Amino acid sequence: MSDYLVGMEAAWLVREVGSVDDAIGVAVSEAGRRLNDAGLEYVELEVGATGCPACGEPFDSAFVSAGTAIVALTLEMEVFGADGEDHAARIAKSEVGPALQDTPIEVVHTAETEDDDE
Repeated sequence: MSDYLVGMEAAWLVREVGSVDDAIGVAVSEAGRRLNDAGLEYVELEVGATGCPACGEPFDSAFVSAGTAIVALTLEMEVFGADGEDHAARIAKSEVGPALQDTPIEVVHTAETEDDDE
């Protein structure tokens, strides 16, 4: 059994918003509140980044149209005692999923962590 760092991406919908910055603030606040309310303070939450097609520089992944925004959020957590990468991914989604109901969540990376005892 090993420990894994699991990274996930979630698509957060924000309604009645005027700017990208407002949408990002609302998305992070709402998702963070739901995670904290579910006792998942250990899940790291950030705004996702997308590379600029022209220069390659990353920018916040949020899009606003007609007062509605979609914000990409990245979630990361450590899973202890999993049987493999797939098992760790399923554990992570099963913990985060109920807290972020009706939010699409996809595992984007899973990496085995180094064991400090060795």
